[in-house]
Amino acid sequence: MEKMTGKSLDLVADNVEQLKRLFPEAVTEGKIDFEVLKNLLGGEIENRQEYYKFTWNGKEAARAYARIPSMGTLRPCVEESSGKDGTPGKFDSENLYIEGDNLEVLKLLQGPYHKRIKMIYIDPPYNTGHDFVYPDNYRDSLGNYKSLTGQTDEEGKATRANPETSGRYHTDWLNMMYARLLIARNLLTDDGVFFVSIDDIEVANLRKVCDDVFGEENFQGHIHWRRRHNQPNDKTKMLGLVAEHILAYAKSSEAFKKSGVGKLPLTATFSNPDNDPKGPWASKPWKVGSDQSGSRYSITTPNGAQLDEEWMGDEETYKQFLQEGRIFFPKGGDGMPRKKYYQFEREEEGQCASNWWPHEQFGHNQGANDHMTALFGRKNVFSNPKPVELISGLIKIANVRENDIILDFFSGAATSADSLLSLNAEFSKNRHFICIQLPELTYDVVDGKKVAKKDAKEAFEAGYENICEIGKERIRRAAKKIKEENPLFAGDMGFKVFKLDTSNIIPWNPDPDNIELTMRNAVENMLVGRTRQDLLYEVLLKCNLPLTLPIEENKFGSNTVYIVGAGALAICLDQSIPQTIAEEIVKLRDKYAPIVPMQVVFRDNGFTDVAKTNALQILKQAGFEEKAVRTL
Repeated sequence: MEKMTGKSLDLVADNVEQLKRLFPEAVTEGKIDFEVLKNLLGGEIENRQEYYKFTWNGKEAARAYARIPSMGTLRPCVEESSGKDGTPGKFDSENLYIEGDNLEVLKLLQGPYHKRIKMIYIDPPYNTGHDFVYPDNYRDSLGNYKSLTGQTDEEGKATRANPETSGRYHTDWLNMMYARLLIARNLLTDDGVFFVSIDDIEVANLRKVCDDVFGEENFQGHIHWRRRHNQPNDKTKMLGLVAEHILAYAKSSEAFKKSGVGKLPLTATFSNPDNDPKGPWASKPWKVGSDQSGSRYSITTPNGAQLDEEWMGDEETYKQFLQEGRIFFPKGGDGMPRKKYYQFEREEEGQCASNWWPHEQFGHNQGANDHMTALFGRKNVFSNPKPVELISGLIKIANVRENDIILDFFSGAATSADSLLSLNAEFSKNRHFICIQLPELTYDVVDGKKVAKKDAKEAFEAGYENICEIGKERIRRAAKKIKEENPLFAGDMGFKVFKLDTSNIIPWNPDPDNIELTMRNAVENMLVGRTRQDLLYEVLLKCNLPLTLPIEENKFGSNTVYIVGAGALAICLDQSIPQTIAEEIVKLRDKYAPIVPMQVVFRDNGFTDVAKTNALQILKQAGFEEKAVRTL
């Protein structure tokens, strides 16, 4: 049996395998021959030294670090989770809230969520000189995370400012963003969409970085959002700041257009004057507008008039709509045809979004602050969150559909989660979120005492010691409010909490300074204080399976076999495993009949050598591939 390495998905190895499949002629003794590859690619290779490119000090190091797999894990925290029905401590939700340095967490999600995320929205630090930039330690990101969150006492400051006087003012910020964007892109579906908020300071650099990561051809637009509802009154500036920027990119413009571009709902009054069995409806012109193009053909009105125009859909689609009763002729049959759309379809129908987003439609900072005040019953628990209306608008134009996932890896006050839950309830949908946030502390330690930070005084006094506590509580309170306002909605209103940490497996997390202890611990290869549930979810991550898959427990005497994802994975973590467990796993495979071949993971030191060999043979004879049976 192959032993698991404990690494997250190795993107370099995955890229090499793809090259081997595409260009087998360029493979020599299992390695890529780049001279042959260059010949195969012909004129597509850029050999000139003088051409435009955007670069800065540290870019290559950030790119290299993004390719290094993670050895960490995400530990489940059931007590801080919320069930689908809002019950505290239940662990059945398909939404995720993950605490930790987003760079390391994104690496861990590379396998389980590769090409599974429909939309990413982030609101990163704007590099104002006052907010912080993650001090990435390319040698030990987990150590960096523990230092940031005060889990270590070696210079364990929670944040690091990036003052304008710094010689690396822009490069520090660019390195922080670049590595994260490179990894995030891999998580998007082929028709996925990426949005990022920013202000004037770094918008030009961010546009160049995003062009580098997503491709200039996939740029969708630059949204200007008016974040203030009143006029600026700052006499020290030539131009007062009333708007912020949101850059929009598709992973593939072509794939996004084919899948359907989302729209903002039309403002309409729904009624049912003809007692349509599908319920209340509104209508919009079937004839194209002056600035649009369509299909030209002749339509006969109910009163016999012939109309030869350009129409919104082709003739076959028109005939289908006419048969379904979806074409309406006003003025007693003399008017131009209009297409009905029903109240339950109002999210799918709409108009193209412009790149100017006024505060009246998409909210403003004061409104977002008021929303937080209403939820928490006190002011300034979190300053200047984004409005729910703004993120809701992005979700709509991204065409996020049933069972799609949105990701926010600078989650802050968890507005993305609030927005998605609100839209789910409004339109009876079942879409999911993943929020990632560094648990940045709301206090400093001075003379051994906790002292509130200047910009987090109200949060600390309210009992929230880090931003994650605010975000989780915001989702709980928002979910309760949404449920009260939509009592018939039975969708998922909860979230599972996971926290970034070092691996649960000692051989994957050795102590090079204490070899004797490491060797002694190899007999019991789990870290002290870690639970079986911790280990189960690490196995899911390292087997590239989503963290929301159901886990079922099967007892066989003193042994337990866990079945994940209706048969995708079987796990046995017992300290004494008889070879007969392999026979039980074969029966479970036949019972579940999974769509994909079942993977099997055993605890390595749970077997004798003979039992391990025999168990492997039993599984191979039953049709299991040897590479699908592993130990940890």
